[in-house]
Amino acid sequence: MGVLFGYYAAADDRAAAGAIERDDNEAFGVGYDGFVVKGVDPMVNLLPAEALLTGRSPDEARADPRHTRLLAMVGDGEVVAVTLADTLRDALAAPDDGSLAGIAVAWSGSDAFADPAEPDHLAVFLRRLAALARRAAGRGHRLYCWICV
Repeated sequence: MGVLFGYYAAADDRAAAGAIERDDNEAFGVGYDGFVVKGVDPMVNLLPAEALLTGRSPDEARADPRHTRLLAMVGDGEVVAVTLADTLRDALAAPDDGSLAGIAVAWSGSDAFADPAEPDHLAVFLRRLAALARRAAGRGHRLYCWICV
């Protein structure tokens, strides 16, 4: 099945942890505004896009205290939830879809992926993440990602 990545928004860290710390037998992320993808790990693959979007170097992005900080874990790490930086949310909420397509092309040329990434697929992902970021910013929410191994 592979690793699944659930990008989602929540009001705060405590609420975000509830996406994976469930006692209602629902799937991870149910009830949260978000979407699930394969192949875009926020800790590895998303970093070059974050640098392109925010104008920060990868080192500066990694130094942000909210850059993929572990928020919650189920079991021995079979599922984890991590924070995404507010600067990434704000940068995603700002550009139009045309700008995102250009960023996707530049991102696809990075070494973030073991196999070459299709710019069109990355553009679709960025548009979905940007739409989520706009909704989150409008509600004063933050972005998160749960990762299920």
